[in-house]
This record gives sequence, C-alpha cells and structure tokens, in this order.
Amino acid sequence: MTLISRCLGVADSGARLAVMTATAIMVVVVSAQVVMRYAFNGSFDWADEISRLAFVWAIFLAIPLGVSQGSHVGIRLLVERLPENLNNLIQRLMNLLAGMMMLVVFGGSIVVAQTTWSERLGSIDITSSVFFFPVIIGAAHSAIHLLVGTFAPRVSTS
Repeated sequence: MTLISRCLGVADSGARLAVMTATAIMVVVVSAQVVMRYAFNGSFDWADEISRLAFVWAIFLAIPLGVSQGSHVGIRLLVERLPENLNNLIQRLMNLLAGMMMLVVFGGSIVVAQTTWSERLGSIDITSSVFFFPVIIGAAHSAIHLLVGTFAPRVSTS
C-alpha cells in the first residue's frame, strides 16, 4: 500500500498543479476577452473554446482531490448515529460502489473519446475528444482513491 500511497501523492500533486494551471488559463483568457470586447470592440475567436476547455479540465481533475480528502457529497445524519464498526462498513461499501461507478465512467469516457476523435473544434483545430481526456483521467484517479479507501481506509479523526 505504501507504493500506491506514494503514487497517489504524486498524482494528487500533479492534479493540483494542473487544476491551478487550468484555472489560471481560464481567468487570463476570459479577462483578455472582456478587455478585447469592451475596450477594442473585438474578440478572440478561440477564447470561448479555450476557456471552456480549461474549465472542464479544472473541474474533472479536481474531483479526485476532493475524493482523497473525503469531501465528496455525503449524508452523514444517519451514519454518524450508527456504531463505529457499522459506520466503517458502510463507508467501505460506499467507497466500493463509488469506485466501481468511476470505473464505468472511465470506460464510457474512453468509448466516447474514441467515437468523437474525428470531430474537430470550430476555432482551434484539435479533436473534440480533448473534452473527455480530463474525465478519463479524473475518473481513473478517483477510482483508485475510492478503491484504496475501500481496502485500506483511513482512521476517522472526527
């Protein structure tokens, strides 16, 4: 598990850097587009697609970071009232189910990316599959975190 934990730590660091980079790109491109429209009465043709692409990358690469910290959506009202052993069992079961769902998303995203590979984006000449790459990466990264949480859960400190 130590090797997996180290690999996940490296993947988390890379994801954080990618999320910060994508967010910075989005802010710069949108700000430049606003300046161009209001100050110069013009616009960049590619700004909409680049900012949307940066947004998608930022969101889907940030999901595993939330999963790794246990900050994904959950309803704890009932589970917190259960005995600790049952609480841990439910947490492991939910991690397993969510991990399996992420594997389904991972596989489905690969299929969709392959299907849309020949489609091109309008203003920048790249495949439209680039919108599915962060979904593939984020789903795989999330699945690993969830499956590690299933078979080697962290001890709750709350």
